[in-house]
Order: sequence, then structure tokens, then C-alpha cells
Amino acid sequence: MTHETMTPSLKPAQSLEAGRPHELVLVMDFGSQTAQLIARRVREQNVYCQLVRHDLAIERIRQLNPKGIILSGGPASVYETGAPLPDPAIFELGVPILGICYGMQLACRALGSPVSPGQVREFGKTPCCLVTANPLFAGVPQEFTVWMSHGDQVQNLGDQFTALAATEDCPFAAVKHHTRPIYGLQFHPEVTHTEHGGKLLGSFVKTICGCRGDWSMSSFIERQVVDLRARVGTSRVICGLSGGVDSSVVAALLYRAIGSQLSCIFVDNGLLRSGEAEAVRTRFGDHFQVDLHVVDAREQFLRELADVADPQQKRKIIGRVFIDVFRKEAESIPDARFLAQGTLYPDVIESGADPDGPAATIKAHHNVGGLPAELGFELIEPLRDLFKDEVRALGLELGLPDAMIWRHPFPGPGLAVRCLGAICPARLETLRQADAIVIDELRKSGLYRKVQQAFAVLLPVQSVGVMGDFRTYDDTVAVRAVQTEDFMTADWYPIPYDVLQRISTRITNTVRGVNRVVYDISSKPPSTIEWE
Repeated sequence: MTHETMTPSLKPAQSLEAGRPHELVLVMDFGSQTAQLIARRVREQNVYCQLVRHDLAIERIRQLNPKGIILSGGPASVYETGAPLPDPAIFELGVPILGICYGMQLACRALGSPVSPGQVREFGKTPCCLVTANPLFAGVPQEFTVWMSHGDQVQNLGDQFTALAATEDCPFAAVKHHTRPIYGLQFHPEVTHTEHGGKLLGSFVKTICGCRGDWSMSSFIERQVVDLRARVGTSRVICGLSGGVDSSVVAALLYRAIGSQLSCIFVDNGLLRSGEAEAVRTRFGDHFQVDLHVVDAREQFLRELADVADPQQKRKIIGRVFIDVFRKEAESIPDARFLAQGTLYPDVIESGADPDGPAATIKAHHNVGGLPAELGFELIEPLRDLFKDEVRALGLELGLPDAMIWRHPFPGPGLAVRCLGAICPARLETLRQADAIVIDELRKSGLYRKVQQAFAVLLPVQSVGVMGDFRTYDDTVAVRAVQTEDFMTADWYPIPYDVLQRISTRITNTVRGVNRVVYDISSKPPSTIEWE
């Protein structure tokens, strides 16, 4: 297939509606920072959950036919002019509704209970006590701790609602409508700080909504295999492999579905971590026996990056060269019609790509490696309905090794943005060796899975040192390790001193040209996780 015979533009991926389970719970997003977390917690109950915008038309809701609706929290006050509100007809559907924080306030207000600023605001962990028995709280002890984050609260339940739980400063911490299946929680059950929060959400979706819980990775695989085979037909699919979790799981799923019709392209740009190129060859070329095209473009990338120190310029050069290399290799694969990529559900939500999803665009949707529209493939995004933790579970179900599934994220530009200053093969090799030591010591100490990202950075800073009887003037390596849930914010991880000592000793003793190791103890914000 030549470039001229490709279709003229990149076609948007199709959402595989037929591949979705019959049971569905909707989370209506009113601007909460934890709206995605609500959806993830519901899915942990093996119930499929979709995040939708707060003003989704009632006709569309009826069409989706949800088993239940959850109204998220949000930063607004329900009595403010312009406050986000749902179509009031949702309260007439007869579908169970659970309002969380702001969601509880708007549900109560819509049905006649007034909301106003509380005399005392509640933020953080708060003791809570059950006051009325209800199936929503099945298995929850009489007293438990909840996470509050509100200034407003329902002031008077009137004759519509019954109080189910209370805190010292909030007498209506949980409520139930007298005649309708409408519940409200002033606290946030989706966060880990709330004890038994998962149990509460499980009771809502299974006991109150009657969901069986048919959302599982095995059933997801079965549906995707059927749908992918029907869509692809006899054509060939190209998958760009980076060695990361998402692209690896996409490749494994496609191989399960279409076997020899899959071709994977792996571009070795010379900016990879130690052993990564060999690992990709072994896993996909040998183990899965995929049609794997390994393109050794190390010289081309490093030639273009020679003496380039500016991080943005590095990114632009790497993106441009990658596109050229990928395009040339793709043109050599006959009958290729589809391009597969590892877009996840948060990407779809944040880019505004879901027509039912929240409208605010947080970031632009990205294609694999920034591939341009003129390549002309139809996109296949089989992971676009999954969160990251579900992708990992899917990978394990597909037989991928733990080392790949729990691999820490790696930036697209690779070591180029962890090698501060000018790029050259010698400095990259120094960084590669130091980084391998960091990861090895974290694995040996059992810390690798406790941090979400860890790596070494080679600084453009030399300092005086002493090795034996000789004075040195060598490079500095910084070690970075963070803990985070969403990578939007992150805290530095307190690696024990003895582990840090082993890392430092090994690096300075075995990596030539390094005489100093420092540890980065900055959080995001104000810092970023990566240094460039």
C-alpha cells in the first residue's frame, strides 16, 4: 500500500455500542473533581458506568435506559444564578437516583427541601452515625468515618425525605425520599477516606438498582473480539507499539481477535530505557508471534537531536522524525486499513470526544505518536471505554506478564526529556544505566508497586568529587519517585534512607562519569512530575 492509495483523511474511531453490556449506570457530572472516581468505584462492583454531562437531554437518558443515575458533587451552590441543573424530568423516570454532595442538594431542592449555607462548614474526615435503617447501608456499622467537603447543606427535609445518617454539624448527612427511589449523601463515598464507601455504592447499584454485575474483563474481551472481527473483516490492522501498558494491551487484544491480520510497528528511537527494545521483541515477536516490524531508527533520531538542549525543540524533532519513520514502514504493509491506538476513557472524557460526556475540553485528543490526518487510516480504539486500572486487569486477563502490566509510565520523547541539556549517545547511556539501578533497587525493596512513577534524571550540572586519591568533576543524577492517583497532582514518595543509600552507592560506583546523586522532594504542583 502506498501513500497515494490511502484514503484522504483519518476517520474517527467508532464507539462499539454493541460491545457494551446491557446494565448501565449513569454518572451525571456537575463539575466534581471526583466524578471519574465515582464511575471507577461503580465499575469495581462489576457494573458498567458511563460519565455524562449534567444537562443530558431526558430523551437521550431514556434511550440509554440506565438502571440507575448518580448525581455527582460540584463546586457551585444550587441556589446561585446559573448553577448547573439536570433536566427535572429525571426525577419522574422512576429510576433510582443517588445524589452525592451537590447532587444531594439539587435533588432535595428540586423536590421541595430548602438548601442554604450551613452554620458550620465541613471539610475532611468526619464521624457519621446511622439514624434510620435502610438497605443502602447494609453491612455498614452504626458509626463510621466519612469525607465531607461542603459549605451548603439541606436545612429542612419537610415531608419529602427521611434522614438516614447524621454528623455532629450535619443532621441530614444521608437521606431517602419517602415514596421515590431517590437517595442523597452529603459526604463522598467514592473517596478512600470514607469508610465503607465502596460498600455503599455497591448497595446502591446492586440492591437499590437491581444490577446483576455483568461487567467483567472476560466478558469485555468476548464482546470486543466479536466486534473487532466484524469491523475489520479481512483487512489488516496496524498497531504502533511503544512498549507501554496501553499499546501492549491493545496489541494483545487485537491479536486475540484477528491473529495474523495484525501488524505491529515498534520504532527504536535510541531514547528507550535499558532492555525495552529487547523486551518488546521477545513478548510480541516471539511469545505472541505477531507480525512485528522493528525499525532501528536510533541513528536518525540521535543525528537530528545532536546538540539540541531546548525541551520543546526536542519534542518537535522526535515527533517529526517518528512520523516520517512510522509512515515509511506503514506504507510497506499491504492491505492495511485500520490504525489501532490505546485511547482510554479519561482521554475520551477530557477531550470532549464523547457526545454524551462532559462538554468542557481539558486537553486535545491525541493520536498515536501524533500521526497526521493524511495517513488516512480508520482508527480503532478498543480501550476507549476503560479506565487505567481496568486496562491493567484486561492485560492480565490476556496473559501479559506482571512486569509489563505494572510498568511505570514513560514519556513519549523518552529519555530525551530526562537527559537535561544537549543529547548525545554517551549521556543517554549514562542515564540509562542510572535509571536501571533506580528501578532495580525499588523492585528489590518491594517499593516499585507502591510508587506510581520513578526514574533518574541526568542533570547538566557537574560538581567536584573525590574517588580514591583522585579529584573528579563529574555529572549529577537526580532521583524522582512520586505517588499519585490521577497524575494531575502528585506527592514525592519518602523512599527509606537505606534504599536511597544503596541507589546512590551503586550509581556512583558503577556508572562512569557520575559522582553525585540527589533526591527530588518536590510535589506537583508547583513542580511537574517530569523535569522537562
